Amino acid sequence: MSNTDSLKELQLLVADFVKRRDWTKYHTVKNLTMSISIEAAELMELFQWFTNKEATDKIQSDPALKAKLEDELADVMIYCLSLSYHTTIDLSKIIREKLARNEKRFPIEVVSGRLGPYSS
Repeated sequence: MSNTDSLKELQLLVADFVKRRDWTKYHTVKNLTMSISIEAAELMELFQWFTNKEATDKIQSDPALKAKLEDELADVMIYCLSLSYHTTIDLSKIIREKLARNEKRFPIEVVSGRLGPYSS
C-alpha cells in the first residue's frame, strides 16, 4: 500500500490484522472507544511538561520524540479505523459531512483568527 491509501483500504488492512490474530472478540465498541481515549492520553503525555513553543521545537529537533509521536498517533488512528470497521461507519462520508456542518457552524468571515465561542 502507498502513502495515499484510502481510509477504506486502511480500515480493511487493520481488520485483517486483527482477524488473523483472533482479536476480533476483543474489538468491541466499548474496548475500542476506551483504547482510543487511552492512546490519545499517551499523545498528550509526550508534551505534558512543555510549553507550546517547546513542544513544537522538540518535534522538529528530536527524532526520538517525533518517532514516539508517530507511534502514538498511529495507535489512535488504528483504533479509530477498527471501531469504524466494526460499527460499519464510512469514515470518508462522516468526515466530509462533519466538515460540511462545520463550514456552516464556523463561517470564515466570523471566526477567522478567533479562538473561543461566538454568537452566530
